[in-house]
Amino acid sequence: MTADHTRAPVLEALADYHRSGRLAFAPPGHKQARGADPAVRAVLGDAVFLGDVLASGGLDDRLTRGRVLERAEELMADAVHADHTFFTTCGSSLSVKAAMLAVAGPHEPLLIGRDAHKSVVSGLILSGIEPVWVEPRWDAERHLAHPPSAEQFEKALERRPDAKGALVTSPTPYGACADLRAIAEACHRRRVPLIVDEAWGAHLPFHPDLPSWAMDAGADICVTSIHKMGSGLEQGSVFHLRGDLVPPELLKMRADLLGTTSPSVLIYAGMDGWRRQMMLRGRELMGGALELAARVREAVEDIDGLRMEGREEYRGPGLADDVDPLPGVIDVSGIGITGYQAADWLREHREIEAHLTDHRRIGAQITHADDEATTGELVMALKDLARAAPGLPAAPDVEVPEPARLRLAQACLPRDAFFGPAEQVPVKEAAGRVAAEMITPYPPGIPAVLPGERLTEPVLRYLRSGLAAGMNLPDAADPSLEHIRVTK
Repeated sequence: MTADHTRAPVLEALADYHRSGRLAFAPPGHKQARGADPAVRAVLGDAVFLGDVLASGGLDDRLTRGRVLERAEELMADAVHADHTFFTTCGSSLSVKAAMLAVAGPHEPLLIGRDAHKSVVSGLILSGIEPVWVEPRWDAERHLAHPPSAEQFEKALERRPDAKGALVTSPTPYGACADLRAIAEACHRRRVPLIVDEAWGAHLPFHPDLPSWAMDAGADICVTSIHKMGSGLEQGSVFHLRGDLVPPELLKMRADLLGTTSPSVLIYAGMDGWRRQMMLRGRELMGGALELAARVREAVEDIDGLRMEGREEYRGPGLADDVDPLPGVIDVSGIGITGYQAADWLREHREIEAHLTDHRRIGAQITHADDEATTGELVMALKDLARAAPGLPAAPDVEVPEPARLRLAQACLPRDAFFGPAEQVPVKEAAGRVAAEMITPYPPGIPAVLPGERLTEPVLRYLRSGLAAGMNLPDAADPSLEHIRVTK
């Protein structure tokens, strides 16, 4: 039967709920905004509260006989060529943990690209899975990690034939993509599943000029954040399943173990509507975004000292296999400032919010929501930034180690280090000790230090100098990084 992508089951059921005039004697307690604080209603508007109903016993009946969510998930699966899709309102941070737990258990090995997001590390801590790290491809000139190659995964599988599966991040927050088809083939030759953390790739299925996406490349589980590059609300995430290596009931069971029993219908509705939008107009909207991004690149390249990084810079031998141009990564080092300074200046002086920031770059993400007006403001603000840069205070240097010195040896499982006996020691005494915490420059959220890794002086200098320059380290036990949590 052909799927009808003009339908949006969650949105339609929500409209029916309002038309019916149902009177609920059940949560949520604001009772369709009537009980909400007037000051809150003035800021949020009543539409937020009107969309906030129970998923079962509200949107659907108590036994979900209307199959509202199930029908929405089936349409999403059809849209991306998956066999099964599951919605979650807990973000891809939950989805990726559920995927990991469906593939491996405590003390079982899982191959993981070391450029994984902190949510993957949280999954290791919670599960006790043994990480077998696969090194990213390092661009030493730009101090940037790209996803590991298929050959690296092949070699890792040869070293660890007992691995229960593999996990790769593609695209990265910088837009760099792996050769997912080749990695999937390497895994499937050994009958092990491939998980793709595709949190930044929700838009990829909807235009041929974008990199290929996980389900079409043969991955078994794909995790996608609808809110990052799509039109969904924050925390909207889906995980897709294909093939016979992971039973769908097992994946759902693992997700139920972690997820909320009070999901947000608002977030469900955002995901449902976004899928319909993309299936009806996705090629047109994504094509417009790509054309817009190309024009922004040309304009940025005309600004002395700024360079927009993309396919020309990131693809090649030892680098990424493909690149999504929409993250809009801009190198500001040529105007003598850091990405942290650039982001702060743009917010304070031009009301422009950049996303990704590091010691030399900012991310100016372009989506289908942008147009000539919004990107025009961005370009004008960047021109102003370039003019203002010589007058900004000199930022402390960030001491970024060479790739080989940036990697730390894994001394014990992340779970054992995180939950084991630990103490706080002065940072000057921490080199040689085993970390008992995660320390993550955010965004993009890739940990520099994991629990169980042996600390070294170069990495500690990198973090301390980065903090002094404006790096955000939100998960460090000591926000000043004067002390580090280590195992006893």
